[in-house]
Amino acid sequence: MTTSWTAFGGDLHLDLTGRRAAGSGLRAALEDALREAVQDGRLAPGTRLPSSRALGEDLGIARNTVVEAYGQLTAEGWLTSRQGSGTTVAERAAPRRTAAAPSGPTGHPAARYDLMPGRPDVSLFPRGPWLAAARRALAVAPHEAFGYGSPRGRIELRQALTDYLARVRGVRTDPEHLVICAGFTQGLGLLCGALRERGARSLAVEAYGLPPLHAGARAAGLTTLPLPLDGSGARTDLLDGRPGAVLLTPAHQYPTGVPLTAERRAAAVGWARQHDGYVIEDDYDGEFRYDRQPLGAMQALDPERVVYAGTAAKSLAPGLRLAWLALPDALVEPVARLKQVADTMSPVLDQLTLAELITSGTYDRHVRRCRLHYRRRRDALVAALAERAPRVRVTGIAAGLHAVLRLPPTAPPEAELVQRAAAAGLAVSSLGWNRSDAALDPVAPPGLVIGYATPTDHAFPGALDALCELLRDC
Repeated sequence: MTTSWTAFGGDLHLDLTGRRAAGSGLRAALEDALREAVQDGRLAPGTRLPSSRALGEDLGIARNTVVEAYGQLTAEGWLTSRQGSGTTVAERAAPRRTAAAPSGPTGHPAARYDLMPGRPDVSLFPRGPWLAAARRALAVAPHEAFGYGSPRGRIELRQALTDYLARVRGVRTDPEHLVICAGFTQGLGLLCGALRERGARSLAVEAYGLPPLHAGARAAGLTTLPLPLDGSGARTDLLDGRPGAVLLTPAHQYPTGVPLTAERRAAAVGWARQHDGYVIEDDYDGEFRYDRQPLGAMQALDPERVVYAGTAAKSLAPGLRLAWLALPDALVEPVARLKQVADTMSPVLDQLTLAELITSGTYDRHVRRCRLHYRRRRDALVAALAERAPRVRVTGIAAGLHAVLRLPPTAPPEAELVQRAAAAGLAVSSLGWNRSDAALDPVAPPGLVIGYATPTDHAFPGALDALCELLRDC
């Protein structure tokens, strides 16, 4: 019977051809190849090597040649060999590489306390329920689910989201109008590409927002046109015929924390109808309102003019890379086509698991648990500042995972405060970093955007102490 290399255990790529051509004998060539693989770190300490029989079969050489090469390298200290345990790379053989210093958010040196905004407490991720949901989903998933499927996403998740979003956020959609994407960043890129195909050349954005999202829109070929903000949210009454769409955070403006009023919502939808434009509703943390029931999604005002964008990044974890778009008829096909070009489809198992988590009611219970956790965090932040830094104002509604701290005019410049925070072991973000156009808010008082979700429970009191100490003299 012909023996195939596919019949044996762990694969190991070794190229002996060049070494033999250079005049090395077969055993010497094998020793050199193995020694080099260990030296350059390709074979890490503790790596178990194939048996002499398996490696000999793979390389087409005699087993005894492999045995002799292993023996020589063991004698030199590169490998270790024990009866019944096989041959492994010796612990002391590979050079230790110096690890690069870890970096904190947005490239800052690693801080003792991470108070950067937009980040959930990933320790709350429901590992046990997620694993149980994955098992249930795998047990009933059809075989075809693991092949190439629709770029729109698995029907199980699109159906679950249709029901969930209608119940919780008032979204009017159906599975055929939903597209699952790898995070909102990808979703926005797909939307911008589809809008550009339709002739759009610009995207209106809120004067304060997340710079990477605006940069992504520009990378897709759209210029960004900042809209001023006030206590009622974005000035949608100032929209004109230039942009093809407007990107808004109506439930909880990022980062200022104000909701978009009903009049401003109606103005945005009216503009979209009049100018054949679209509103992109980024509902990034709509589940987390603490003082009252959150406002329903703006999308319900006109599903043919408002794109609803939701994500699991805040409610579960950013690492899942799961988000969704509820699209008008005219955008479903172009967005799905661009999604297929981008990455064919989103990972199936995570989609099936999230669908099971939602339909079983586990997702609702998890969100309620997180809501209570984050509300307590915010309450603690507000109380600590009121007592120990009373001249600092916490602005915005009680919602989300961050708060804006408005500082008195006599406070140091934002950049200096951020540097002082870093020296004190705090990673914080300045309000100005989120500003799209300084000319729209030239005399804005200094401010910080503080994320209160990330520190662990045992670290959060220390983070509050360090923050209050930083701001006490402001």
